[in-house]
Amino acid sequence: QVPFTVLQGEGVEYLGHANDAVIAISNYRLHIKFKDSVINVPLRMMESVECRDMFQLHIVCKDSKVIRYPCHFSTFKQCQEWLKRLTRAIARPAKPEDLFAFAYHAWCLGVCVDEEDQHAHLCRPGDHVRYRFEMELVRMGFDLQNVWRVSDINNNYKLCSSYPQKLLVPVWITDKELENVASFRSWKRIPVVVYRHVRNGAVIARCSQPEISWWGWRNADDEYLVTSIAKACALNPGVKVSGGMPHNGSSDGSEACDADFDSSLTACSGVENAGTPQKLLILDARSYTAAVANRAKGGGCECEEYYPNCEVVFMGMANIHSIRNSFQYLRAVCSQVPDPSNWLSALESTKWLQHLSVMLKAAVLVSSAVDREGRPVLVHCSDGWDRTPQIVALAKILLDPYYRTMEGFQVLVESDWLDFGHKFGDRCGHQEKVEDQNEQCPVFLQWLDAVHQLLKQFPCLFEFNEAFLVKLVQHTYSCLYGTFLGNSPCEREMHNIYKRTCSVWSLLRAGNKNFHNLLYMPGSEQVLHPVCHVRALHVWTAVYLPASSPHPLGQDDMDIYPPPGSQSQEFSGRCLDRLPKTRSMDDLLSACDSSSPLTRTSSDPNLNNHCQEVRVGLE
Repeated sequence: QVPFTVLQGEGVEYLGHANDAVIAISNYRLHIKFKDSVINVPLRMMESVECRDMFQLHIVCKDSKVIRYPCHFSTFKQCQEWLKRLTRAIARPAKPEDLFAFAYHAWCLGVCVDEEDQHAHLCRPGDHVRYRFEMELVRMGFDLQNVWRVSDINNNYKLCSSYPQKLLVPVWITDKELENVASFRSWKRIPVVVYRHVRNGAVIARCSQPEISWWGWRNADDEYLVTSIAKACALNPGVKVSGGMPHNGSSDGSEACDADFDSSLTACSGVENAGTPQKLLILDARSYTAAVANRAKGGGCECEEYYPNCEVVFMGMANIHSIRNSFQYLRAVCSQVPDPSNWLSALESTKWLQHLSVMLKAAVLVSSAVDREGRPVLVHCSDGWDRTPQIVALAKILLDPYYRTMEGFQVLVESDWLDFGHKFGDRCGHQEKVEDQNEQCPVFLQWLDAVHQLLKQFPCLFEFNEAFLVKLVQHTYSCLYGTFLGNSPCEREMHNIYKRTCSVWSLLRAGNKNFHNLLYMPGSEQVLHPVCHVRALHVWTAVYLPASSPHPLGQDDMDIYPPPGSQSQEFSGRCLDRLPKTRSMDDLLSACDSSSPLTRTSSDPNLNNHCQEVRVGLE
């Protein structure tokens, strides 16, 4: 008898016993049931399986967990048999349909076959995701009559298979010129605009590296397109406040930002008249050394001499191979048992927080250029699908409060990660018929970690909570949903993934109160200026050290649509059970003035000592 509740569409392939547990392998997960506990791990979350101490299995997961199963096999042969079964089960799929997301959706379709509207609600994202491009153009105020235009040159992905079909460029740039630019940019990923600052008109654009090579090739149309982006910003300047200066949404706390990391941005102080383009910032995510070294492979970087009114800045972000090694070191350190005495030095040696710091600094640089200086920014790395979306998406969160809502965050992930061809299939290790482990790298997880750092520093400015991000990490790898399958929008459309799988946003929808941040203050237009120093960053314990971090939602989440009303009641009940029992004061100052001392509890041991200081500070 199967020792667990089978998921919709799940079929059990192997069933057996260890000395103290029942083990089952389905087409979706590994299930181990002990006398008083249960372990479930989706197969696609497993990176490797090892046999340790002859009779134990150790499973290394893609989201950093290392699971040492306490079940002992009676013989070495039995252990090896299960090792082979698991190794076969976690191998790359032969075709996309082998992934569980397709079987899961087929079950949903069967249940709701006579209720099309209900099925669409359960499995599809909302209109804000489906019509994101058109809605974003309107929201950000692009002048599509005189300054910008939507090019259809990439219809049916005939120009670039890793780009969306609709591309935003200056209105005077012709499709013929875009074709010439594509021949000069790596993977034909041309410079296109993805964001506009409503108050000053500055935009963010993205692309891949120019193919300069050792010969120092140039492309007149590419140079013209890049400079045209800055000219278009001057013609569509945005809404100004009195005095002609762009409104700055930052708060007085912006001094906490890394002021020493503003490069030469201070050279362009203020926004000039609409007829004079601002100096465009070209932010290359690589180091200068890496950019020059890419010339040997046909790549390279822009030369300021050939791109008038442009400034090139190199960020020195590590490539996917360094990030993968750093993540593996982090996973090894976090999985040590018992807790190592040299924890801090071991954590420092992984360089994980250092890499996060550089990413945040790059995003702050883009945000400062756009918001404070009113300058357009063009971001790229080598291919434009790893470090580039990290910087662009993070900068958009800093600049625009819409992307800090649950709805806006979904649009952000779909637009900047999925539409622009981040290779989720290769980077997450579930692409079919690919055995090159060097293509695997937790790029998206690293970016979610950076968002988590922002959530820690600005806990009241995000509509979603940490559980939202943790669940997104899990389902990036689980393959329960089809959102992150494939390497490009072209692949997803070719396999009809959108219609044949469920969307992860059906779980992480705005109506799901489990993922709402109770501290959220809507209506704030504040531009975020985070502290990027390594000492200000934290290890994401909910992901890397889950055993030492309370899980806010338990281990449920398999149902994409729990019964109405049951979730919020259960969630609120669990939360209230964990809240510390404290004494609240409606008026702290009046309490201080009272002759009777305050009754102290474990949660406010210093209240009496510092009450007078608080009163003086408020006065």
